[in-house]
Amino acid sequence: MGRPGFLAKGLTRGGAADLRAVYEGAALLRQSADLAVLEMVGTGGTFEAKEPLRIALTGAAMTVAVDGETVAWNASHMMPAGAKLVIGPSRDGTYGYLHIGGGFDTDAVLGARATHQSVGLGDLVSAGMILPVGPDKGRDVGMTLARDPRFGGGDLRIVPSMQTEDFEPTIRDRFEETAFRRDPRANRQGVRLDSDGDGFSNPKQLSIVSEVIVPGDIQITGDGTPFVLIAECQTTGGYPRIGTVLPCDLPRVAQAPAGAPLRFTFVSLADGAAIQARADADLRRMGRSVTPLVRDPHDIKDLLSYQLVGGVVSATDTPLDEG
Repeated sequence: MGRPGFLAKGLTRGGAADLRAVYEGAALLRQSADLAVLEMVGTGGTFEAKEPLRIALTGAAMTVAVDGETVAWNASHMMPAGAKLVIGPSRDGTYGYLHIGGGFDTDAVLGARATHQSVGLGDLVSAGMILPVGPDKGRDVGMTLARDPRFGGGDLRIVPSMQTEDFEPTIRDRFEETAFRRDPRANRQGVRLDSDGDGFSNPKQLSIVSEVIVPGDIQITGDGTPFVLIAECQTTGGYPRIGTVLPCDLPRVAQAPAGAPLRFTFVSLADGAAIQARADADLRRMGRSVTPLVRDPHDIKDLLSYQLVGGVVSATDTPLDEG
């Protein structure tokens, strides 16, 4: 969940690029969303369970198997001791998440276990590393959540920012009408947007004094190119901001694969606050949407080895009755 409360000291919150995925994993394992999870960018890796573990997989769907058997994404599973979890490349989106029952019990720094690469807090996971796991108080596995449609770009709601009114009305209108594409140049600090046509100039851009900025802000650089700031953005900046993406829509920006379409629509501050309040309430209620995971018979390779019908008796007939 990151480190809130340090903005005045020059440290953004950081944490997961897709906070909704963190809540999804917590709901699947029936545990707190404050527990540490592993964020995977583009692909995963191979993990071995040193003890029985409950796991959940959320975010960008990646190829995944436990001991060679494909398992469902957006679901929770049991891994016996010695089992190997292999997570491959993403099939959609950018950031995938591995959750463990009890969470990853790494050392906390400034009140959180999140790695913040741009300021050197925490460590990246590397080959051979042993990841400690906290006490798991839950038992539920075999649960799933419906797939949320945030992995292919789409429509984003933005509220006015500090310099919105400095952009000409025609520029603001054109910004809303433009079909942007997610540029391949992106990281946990921000996402560059491509579009056809002219850039989005601001006549006052050279007179802006560096001031506080937050994730979701859309900065317009000197050549008119928009950048959407995300989890590890800087804390101050001097580029004009045409608007700010609502926090509940920011995972759609982070998860958009290169080339995915993104469009922006202005909403008022009051409407934005109401939309965000509903989204926050939805996260808190996410546990109610979890359902049992039922295997699709088409995905069971050894289906014929199962006894699908057995123990059937008749209340009227007998196998000894030849009549």
